[in-house]
Amino acid sequence: MDAVRVALLREVLAGTRWPQDALRFALALRTSVVPRGGSLLLAGTEAYEPWHLAAHLSDESAWSGLPELAPTLVRHRVAAGAPAHLAVGPDRIAAAGRGETVLLVAPERPGEGLLERVYDARRAGARVLTLDGGDPEVGGLAHESLVVGGDDDVDLDIVQHLVSAAAGENGRPPAGGRRTFRDRLSGLADRLTQPPPARW
Repeated sequence: MDAVRVALLREVLAGTRWPQDALRFALALRTSVVPRGGSLLLAGTEAYEPWHLAAHLSDESAWSGLPELAPTLVRHRVAAGAPAHLAVGPDRIAAAGRGETVLLVAPERPGEGLLERVYDARRAGARVLTLDGGDPEVGGLAHESLVVGGDDDVDLDIVQHLVSAAAGENGRPPAGGRRTFRDRLSGLADRLTQPPPARW
C-alpha cells in the first residue's frame, strides 16, 4: 500500500485507537529487530499464512533502508522443490534464540505444536510479538501484542497495513540527519490529505 493510501486510511481511522496502537506495535517491532541486526521470523497459523504482511514489510525494508525489517516467512506446509526463501518450516521457530524476533499473526488460536515452538523460542531468548485475535494463551507468550477482535471496527488486513507502514517510517536517518525519501513522501501525503482549515 502506497504512502497516499496509508495516509487516507489513517484519516478515515482518526479518532479511533488504531493509528496509535499500530504505531506503538510498529515501534516495538522496529526496536526489536534493528538493534539486533534482523532475524525477523514471520509466522501465521496453520489456517492463515501472512503473505501480505511479509510483502509489505519487505517493501518497507527496502524503502526505509532498514534491511532488518525484511522477514523470513515461516510456512506450515512447504512444497517439495520450493525455493529457499519459501522453504522455511515451523521448526525454524523452535530454533530461534537470543537476538531474533518472532512475529506471530494469529487471527484464530494456533495449534499446540506452534504454541510450543513459540514458547521454546521465547525461553531461548527470542523476542515474541503477536498480532492476534485475543486468545489469552497467544497473548501470554508475547512481549508485545496487538489484538484485533471480531467485534472491532477494522480487520486484521487493515491493521497489518498500518503496522507495516509505521514500521518503515522514520527509519534510520542517512548521514547528515536528513529524512529518507519515503519519510518525506509520507509527510507530504499526510499534508495533502488533511482537511482545509475552518473559516469562520
